[in-house]
Amino acid sequence: MSTSRLSLQALGRLFASQHTQCGRLSALRAFSSDSNNTIVDPPDMTPPIPPYKEKTGETTDLKRARLLYQSRKRGMLENGLLLSTFAGKYLDSLSEDQLTSYDKLINQPTNDWEIYYWVTGAKETPQEFKSDVMDLLQKFSKNEEKASRIRQPDLD
Repeated sequence: MSTSRLSLQALGRLFASQHTQCGRLSALRAFSSDSNNTIVDPPDMTPPIPPYKEKTGETTDLKRARLLYQSRKRGMLENGLLLSTFAGKYLDSLSEDQLTSYDKLINQPTNDWEIYYWVTGAKETPQEFKSDVMDLLQKFSKNEEKASRIRQPDLD
């Protein structure tokens, strides 16, 4: 083999480092000998997000309106659809304590993928987010009634 050619192993390392630096792990699994189905998240290269501050002095109606908006505007289609349809169905019937739990769940984690993985059961839910609202959201995500969730519900 010529010295000007990269070995397959060196090429793989180069490919991995370039794609990891770009925040993508697109085709790395094709080169991996690991055949398990563990979730591989690329390193977080986003700027830090300020810590969550709980809103105080907010009326229940204002909190519901804010949570409805935040459920719809996630920046990630999967969570936008999942959380907006959940909010459309359950938000009006949640108690004040449940609204607070839901508020923390959708606003405290700094990564929307974490919320998605917890809700769908792909990752274990951290103790601080285990609640009756999380249980309801996880059951809702299973879509046992086979409802169409290809678009966000209309606003009333």
